[in-house]
Amino acid sequence: MSARHDPPALGAADLDEEGVHVEMQLAPGHTVVAISGDLDIETMLPAQEALERAFWDNQVVIADLEQVTFCDSSALNLLLKVRANAIAAGAQLRLAAVSEPVRRLLEITGCAAVFDVCPTVGAALPEAS
Repeated sequence: MSARHDPPALGAADLDEEGVHVEMQLAPGHTVVAISGDLDIETMLPAQEALERAFWDNQVVIADLEQVTFCDSSALNLLLKVRANAIAAGAQLRLAAVSEPVRRLLEITGCAAVFDVCPTVGAALPEAS
């Protein structure tokens, strides 16, 4: 995420890879990146692209992880990298509605305390803060 991208048009965008589906909902002030399926080294490219594109103009980016059925250490490293890049850019990454596999990985690794984890996407919205 070294180069900043021009802001995408407001609306929605979809990215797919076998085993994972990523949907972006763009709105003024925040972007929701909904990820479903397995999030691992083989499938994380669409999630990486969406999360990296989502940060522009000091946005709040909400990663909706409710439908993630598997999450490995490479996906956790991606989330940590995105978080660090967000902080450097003056933006925020919030994890919302984390699924059981994601919750377990965050707890086992001690990363749950590092992320801003919200129980729902609605609770993660800037207006809810």
